[in-house]
Amino acid sequence: MNVAAVVVAGGRGTRFGSQKQFTSFAGKTVAAHAVESARIVADVVVLVVPSDYAGSGEGADLVVVGGDSRTASVRAGLDAVPLADVVVIHDAARPLASAELFLRVVNAVHAGADAAIPALAVTDTVKRVAGDRVIETVPREDLVTVQTPQAFRRVALVAAHAAQVQATDDAALVEANGGRVVIVDGEPDNIKITNPGDDIRLRQRRGVGMKIGQGLDVHAFSDDPTRELVLGLVKVEGPGLVGHSDADVATHALCDALLGAANLGDLGRHFPDSDPTWSGVASEVLLRDVIEKIARLGYRPASADITIVAERPKLAPLMPAMSRALTAVVGCVVSVKATTSEGLGAIGRAEGIAATAVVLLEEFS
Repeated sequence: MNVAAVVVAGGRGTRFGSQKQFTSFAGKTVAAHAVESARIVADVVVLVVPSDYAGSGEGADLVVVGGDSRTASVRAGLDAVPLADVVVIHDAARPLASAELFLRVVNAVHAGADAAIPALAVTDTVKRVAGDRVIETVPREDLVTVQTPQAFRRVALVAAHAAQVQATDDAALVEANGGRVVIVDGEPDNIKITNPGDDIRLRQRRGVGMKIGQGLDVHAFSDDPTRELVLGLVKVEGPGLVGHSDADVATHALCDALLGAANLGDLGRHFPDSDPTWSGVASEVLLRDVIEKIARLGYRPASADITIVAERPKLAPLMPAMSRALTAVVGCVVSVKATTSEGLGAIGRAEGIAATAVVLLEEFS
């Protein structure tokens, strides 16, 4: 059986306050996440959008304009679906539906059902009310709440929609038309963005993607009296360091940590010492470039910590200034510490300065 999917993104977002399906989430729109998830089972994905849609398709194969109701929008999408045995209908405002959930509903239709829908048992007591007055307590044992994605035999879904009846979900139409609808286990994390604040719950449920990186850099002291010593973007009194750029060992270690966390290699890959473009360049330029590179991947620094290892000069009075200067560029607090190597090795013999850095990147929407 071949499968097509219709991702419904035609709503106006009246309750949410904006078109919730196109709000940004984890580096792409909510609708783009839904399209990506639907592609797990579907050969073709159709996205149904509002008439004022100005996007680029959110990764779908076909984009069609919806109607003035959810049911009308589904019909518009269904009309655009190429011939398929199974059609999956999914709300664009549910970006966390898992691959397993898509497979469960499709497999249930493959097994013979006309429709399969994800369901969750009702765990709260249910009351029927009139205004602020309780009328009765409703038995909950046979009640479930349902979600999307919902899978259908195409012929059953087309026949159900032929009646031109409105419904809150497509399974209701198939039920009314005499079709066999079965339930599969839903997912508590498969929340739908509907009201203000739901996007915050969405991020809390998903969690924030984190990446960690470390960096290490070492530079020898220069014999050139014109070389300035720069550490953590701050000019420091003392002999400068040997390097193609300004040899700011602390900032270089930080850059390497940022690049490593983003799986972008090291500083030499992006700013090779064979390229005269970077000769004598201020390390602030390199750091800003690195921040832009990781931002294009949907990440930003959440935390950064640098340790400078040097016998001289004394750095304690300058560390707050370094922290402020780096923080202003990086966008998160950058901790700067300094220590010595207790006279051991080349650093202990005051032949140069080393620095290590650790950073944490967080995914942003």
